[in-house]
Amino acid sequence: MPLSGVRVIELGNYIAAPTAGRLLADFGAEVIKVERPGTGDELRNWRMYKGSTSMLHRTLNRNKKSLVLDLRSEAGVQAVKELVAESDVLLENFRPGTLEKWGLGPEVLNEINPELVISRISAFGQTGPLAPRPGFAAVAEAFSGFRNLVGHPDRPPVRVGVSIGDSIAGLYAGFGVAMSLFRRERNRAEGTGPAPLPERTADVALYEAMFSMMESLLPEYHAYGIDRERTGGRMEGVAPSNAYFCSDGSSVVIAGNGDSIFRRYMEAIGRPDLGEDPGLQTNAQRWQRREELDAAISAWTETKTQQEALEALDAAGVPAGPIYTAADISTDPQYLARGMVQPMSVSTGEETLDDVGFPGVVPVFGEKSRPIEHLGPELGEHTQEILEGLLGFSPEQISEATSSAKKE
Repeated sequence: MPLSGVRVIELGNYIAAPTAGRLLADFGAEVIKVERPGTGDELRNWRMYKGSTSMLHRTLNRNKKSLVLDLRSEAGVQAVKELVAESDVLLENFRPGTLEKWGLGPEVLNEINPELVISRISAFGQTGPLAPRPGFAAVAEAFSGFRNLVGHPDRPPVRVGVSIGDSIAGLYAGFGVAMSLFRRERNRAEGTGPAPLPERTADVALYEAMFSMMESLLPEYHAYGIDRERTGGRMEGVAPSNAYFCSDGSSVVIAGNGDSIFRRYMEAIGRPDLGEDPGLQTNAQRWQRREELDAAISAWTETKTQQEALEALDAAGVPAGPIYTAADISTDPQYLARGMVQPMSVSTGEETLDDVGFPGVVPVFGEKSRPIEHLGPELGEHTQEILEGLLGFSPEQISEATSSAKKE
């Protein structure tokens, strides 16, 4: 695997740092997830419909090892330091200052391992006036301008149904790690020595990760005084592109906004007059008449089942697709052909369920996703293996490093 031989320490809870860790683990890195005694990562209890361990934990922490350490104890902190000496990367997503409070700040880690790559994720970054402020992705999504564009203009902004701010920050953190590892190998080949600590430390702010997704929001405001607003299912300045109801109660998304596609699109829905209208030949023109176009398209889709509508649009070369649920994804031939639904046996903590579909590994190299090696581990499943096998701890040292687990 591309990252075989790379050892990663994950000091993180919830979504952001664990997402970065999952990306690295998916492609061969040994990711050691350090969890607090007793409860572990709080994600283990999110959306837990039955049992004692959530499917979210099993998904986001797949292909990792779980090590229980009490970072409130000197022995636990010492264990992390010894692990740092044997590792390549450290991931964390705590409030700025937390690592330093534990005696694990970047300068300390750098003394232990001058080549260590560090990725830090926080709400507002490690610098700036808001750096000390705590915040989850929901706050960052709002601060970035993203939340202001989600929903309908006559209603309050809404959030999307996943932790997108955390996930995108995790992607950036993983990318920062990959760049730093690449640079490390180049420096080794050139004999120039390790990069300075600041250049090996990826500082990912949740709000900046989301802000980077906002395309031309800011330059359009500065250049033209345009402050974009919520547009529901549409995209500002792009028409016609929306979701439409079908006669069977399902919906389709149709993105027929390309100038060369628009005429074929209107032919397909029986409105060639709109396709030939001189006032509808550019996106800017169509955006001005978006209500008229959406009404014409809806009048057509409401007479068709989802399948009938998609077949007609496909025949005309118009980009369109169904709006899928989890049930639809589970049986779709495209997902299955590329290994994007991988059936696994999984424990809820009370029983083992067979043939539970889990999302495959992205990106694909070759024809289909590589198989998931194992799902998110049990709490502390690899503690003995790591502390005794890798670090050579005695039973007494292991007990001290995991003291809270013993007390609880």
